[in-house]
Amino acid sequence: MIPVLIVLNAGSSSLKFQVFDMVDDAEPQLVWKGLYEGLGGSAHFVVKDNDGAALDEMTWSSGDRIGHEEALMHLVSWLRSHQEGRKLAAIGHRVVHGGQSFSAPVLVDDSVVEALEALVPLAPLHQPHNLEPIRIVRRRLPGLPQIACFDTAFHQTQSDIASLFALPREMRDLGVRRYGFHGLSYEYIASTLRDYDPRLADGKVIVAHLGNGASLCALKGGVSVATTMGFSALDGLPMGTRCGAIDAGVVFFMLREMKLSPEEAERMLYTKSGLLGVSGISNDMRVLRSKAASDQDARRAINLFVYRITREIGSLVAALGGIDGLVFTAGIGENDVATRAEVISGLSWAGFSLHEAANSAGGPQITFGTGPTAWVIPTNEELVIARQTGRVLDATRERLAS
Repeated sequence: MIPVLIVLNAGSSSLKFQVFDMVDDAEPQLVWKGLYEGLGGSAHFVVKDNDGAALDEMTWSSGDRIGHEEALMHLVSWLRSHQEGRKLAAIGHRVVHGGQSFSAPVLVDDSVVEALEALVPLAPLHQPHNLEPIRIVRRRLPGLPQIACFDTAFHQTQSDIASLFALPREMRDLGVRRYGFHGLSYEYIASTLRDYDPRLADGKVIVAHLGNGASLCALKGGVSVATTMGFSALDGLPMGTRCGAIDAGVVFFMLREMKLSPEEAERMLYTKSGLLGVSGISNDMRVLRSKAASDQDARRAINLFVYRITREIGSLVAALGGIDGLVFTAGIGENDVATRAEVISGLSWAGFSLHEAANSAGGPQITFGTGPTAWVIPTNEELVIARQTGRVLDATRERLAS
């Protein structure tokens, strides 16, 4: 039997999954990928093969009350009916926050669950959804190994100064510090840089993870030294619906003058701001691009997004002491030709020179000449989770055998 593992990424009303074959010491091989969306309402399931061809789909009415537990058990049942000589060996979970305690993936047990639940106040809109499938599997499939893989862990290499806020020491003792996120994406990019240009793997590189969530990370020799997200996933760049970095005084204004409750203020900053808030139209860059020529607010949202990216890249160049390369990744970074062109134009001071045809073709290299190079490299967070899950399983077996 071929051991397989499921990689899960749970949201408030969605459950994304990928299934990997794990054969000996080889790289995990993607077999199936899919999504449950609309959970809690009119739920929809679709699964595709590794080439993207649809294999199966199903829709439930809102009266069926399909939630995360029903979706997860449906997935397990679907896999059993299509296992073809395969056996489920483990589940790897994307967990947004690992706090200060978890600097590497970990086998889930009672103490890990307790520690991750204690981190909910640090990521209230993400952590509960990440933990829900872990609890479901522990209840419905006891004995099946689960591995938690953290978006914060990759940034644990940053210096104490880079992670510090200028706040009283007792707040740091409570966990108030810069953590950074999107670490699974940055780990993948760091692992594949040598395939594109060996000099980048050892050099000073800034990775722009630009999607509905957006951040930048400065890598030196493939190691994180600085990033734009901090204590929460609100910090740094403007995003699809999140504000990015703002003066903390704005929050006091929302509470005192606008009379918003903390929950209302939090909801505004997380779900009503960013590209959506500035444009008043959409959080989708494709929609904004289609309207930018005739709609001033759409153009303003795009301009702000690009301006903040180029400004923050400047700060990360300072943190690195120079720059050898820039990598665009994630949904906008990989697919929006215009955003890449505008960012590169704003970085001409650093020696970047865009090759328009290469950019239009999607790269991978989109600048040439004597200056630093820019690249388009698709990210693969799920593969990183699969790799990490396999390593933890191997280490656990070795420990038990010794």
